[in-house]
Amino acid sequence: MIMYNIHELMMYNIGFTFGIPVNKSCGYIPTLLISLNPQENCVAAEAALDRLACALGGKMVMPHIIQAVPPMLQSKEWKHRYAGLMAISASAEGCKKAMEANLQGIVMACLPYVADEHPRVRFACCNALGQMATDFSPLFQKKMHDKVLPGLIHLLDDDAHPRVQSHTAAALVNFFEECPQNVLLPYLPNLCQKMQATLEKKTMELVQTHRKLVLEQIITTIATIADTAENHFTPFYQSFMPNLKYIMENANDKELRLLRGKTIECISLIGLAVGKEVFLSDAEQIMNMLLKAQTDEGEQLEADDPQVSYMISAWARMCKIIGPQFTAYLPMVMPPLLRAAQIKPEVALVDSDDQVDEDEGWEFVPLSDQQKFGVKTAGLEDKNTACQMLVCYARELKEGFAGYTEQVVKIMVPLLKFYFHDLIRSAAAESLPFLLESVKHKGDDYVRDMWNYICPELFKSLQTEMEPDILAVVMESVATCVEVLGVGFIDGLQMEELVEAMKNHLKKNYDKEEERKNARKDEDYDEEVEEGIEEELDQDDYLLGKIADIIHNLFGVYGEDFVQVFDKLTEYFVAMLAPERPGLEHQWAICVFDDLIDFAPNSAPKYQQHFLQPMMHYLTDVNPGVRQASAYGVGALATKFPGTNSPYLEFCKNCIPNLVNVINDPDSREVENMSATENCISAISKIFKHIIGQDNLDETTVVTWLSWLPIQEDDEESVHIYGFLLDLVENNNVFALGKSNSNLPEIIKILTEGIINKTIKSEDHPELMTRIQDFILPLQKNEAVWSAILAKLPETHKVLLSGQ
Repeated sequence: MIMYNIHELMMYNIGFTFGIPVNKSCGYIPTLLISLNPQENCVAAEAALDRLACALGGKMVMPHIIQAVPPMLQSKEWKHRYAGLMAISASAEGCKKAMEANLQGIVMACLPYVADEHPRVRFACCNALGQMATDFSPLFQKKMHDKVLPGLIHLLDDDAHPRVQSHTAAALVNFFEECPQNVLLPYLPNLCQKMQATLEKKTMELVQTHRKLVLEQIITTIATIADTAENHFTPFYQSFMPNLKYIMENANDKELRLLRGKTIECISLIGLAVGKEVFLSDAEQIMNMLLKAQTDEGEQLEADDPQVSYMISAWARMCKIIGPQFTAYLPMVMPPLLRAAQIKPEVALVDSDDQVDEDEGWEFVPLSDQQKFGVKTAGLEDKNTACQMLVCYARELKEGFAGYTEQVVKIMVPLLKFYFHDLIRSAAAESLPFLLESVKHKGDDYVRDMWNYICPELFKSLQTEMEPDILAVVMESVATCVEVLGVGFIDGLQMEELVEAMKNHLKKNYDKEEERKNARKDEDYDEEVEEGIEEELDQDDYLLGKIADIIHNLFGVYGEDFVQVFDKLTEYFVAMLAPERPGLEHQWAICVFDDLIDFAPNSAPKYQQHFLQPMMHYLTDVNPGVRQASAYGVGALATKFPGTNSPYLEFCKNCIPNLVNVINDPDSREVENMSATENCISAISKIFKHIIGQDNLDETTVVTWLSWLPIQEDDEESVHIYGFLLDLVENNNVFALGKSNSNLPEIIKILTEGIINKTIKSEDHPELMTRIQDFILPLQKNEAVWSAILAKLPETHKVLLSGQ
């Protein structure tokens, strides 16, 4: 029945969403919808279309969208254009995979309506673009920024239609929330100028007319831009802060509480972006205003005051900004926080026949046919927020939080079993390594006692937690605890328990894959079953990654001493390398053997029969994560076993053709392939440096290698890639420098591009930065040479070099 009526159902949802006349001659669908008023039609049908897309998926829904929407967008009737755009918004989440393949075409079809003559259509266009920015991030931002942003920024001037103006600012929030910083930066000056002018205009409008719709949204947009721009927002700090402080100080009326809360959020995010040095001049005044607002001049804020959640988050950011100095505020902020973290929920067990009103703040779940269990939700969100704050304070203040750790750890450890609220269990698990780190200065015995209190419940949670998202947090907590503790704290029995827990999860993963194979062979297998399998695979991929993180830290801490323990897990990772296993298993199994090579190289030959051939074979795997892990492993072998007598010399040489094929693939620089490609470049760089030797490289090889630079993303591998480039130039390699040093401008361009795109960072790569400066400074002293180099560089590179 659903298959037979799907087109009619889609058309009724799209049509009734926006009051478009439809043929009422068939079936029950219109009878249901026409019983509602037009506004209810709009809300009900839009929600129904969203649910249909999510339930049926893109393969079934997208063809009907493609058939129905284009004629609507071409219609002279504004309601039709509005409906078509809102249909794209409503179906985007459910049709994500189907729409992603033609994302550019869909965006280009929407863009003209940014300038539509009717404000409702412009509103709908903003809605569609904002929704796609969320659903397809960061691909949408990377590929569509030059097409989308100019229109949205221009639409901020639509003062005659505040709802359109507000929705435009909301779409910009969606765009910049997941936007790579390098995409934002070219737009930042003009964008901030526009935002400053709008903020000033709307603040004046609030004073004169009490209208706040656009102002609330603009402030959120400014906060998002600052959050993404980080320290690049510093030049604009003084343009925004006076107005924001004025709003925070004077928006005291009850109807302005949400505005004030958003302003508090914005100020704290800007402070976090620009850093302590810039923010410190305003920090004390703002924190005093926060303290005053928190107590509302002697009276506690109402429980439903929208400012509360913004204030709590702002305190956390203030802590992060000013660091240890925040310790002075703990006596004022901790008592209410500890009370909230210890709220005990009200629970009830009632008969299934009993009438209960869930509007009274109770939520019930059936336990059996006769009984249901209920929990009163009032206070749970406060408890959750308080726990999140405790995590923040422990993480940021470290030793400064030590005075509260004993009390907090006794709150948090029992909350690992707090099954009334998932995020509270998550916060409890997340807090534990930070609490351990806070007391390390108290000595090994104190740390050991705390760990022995934490360990039983944490490892029990590792075994029993049923929610995959929370289990992932528990695994991450275990991995971080291993790293924080270091050698000498996890005893033999605890290590056995940890390994047993990982074995159980690996076995469960293996069994689930067998179940998925059988499901694909079942007579009931269809697209819907496959979508469920894909969702489960994504979930398992994430959990396997967390197990790999635990093993990474165990190898990192214990090195060769962990190998004997690792033997108990080896069979599972060897099995995961089999060709018939899914790509995610190949990736994480290779990552584990990469860690073995990195941290226990003396034991690597013992396992080489398991990983060498899969590592070479999977260099060209269809999955970029598998290619990346394999390439990293090849580079690690070259680094850990250097020289012409390396036992892996032939293996590394034989890997070069596969690595080159990956780099030269036409799609190698696409967003999804970039990390794998750059790991392949790094692997070849390591082979050249450690195995073959730069003196044995011919001109074609060096010139080809140079043509792969610069890299764009991998700041961990950049030190190896750019380090080898500097090896070549420091040794006056004629192939790298070119005839009469003709390649110097290109080499300078490559290195400065690395600094601009942040694959080279002075804080992470101080030695590399020193080498770059030592290479550039002598060139700058030769005016003729330096002028010739600068003449061949882009303006952005010249600006950077002028500050050297």
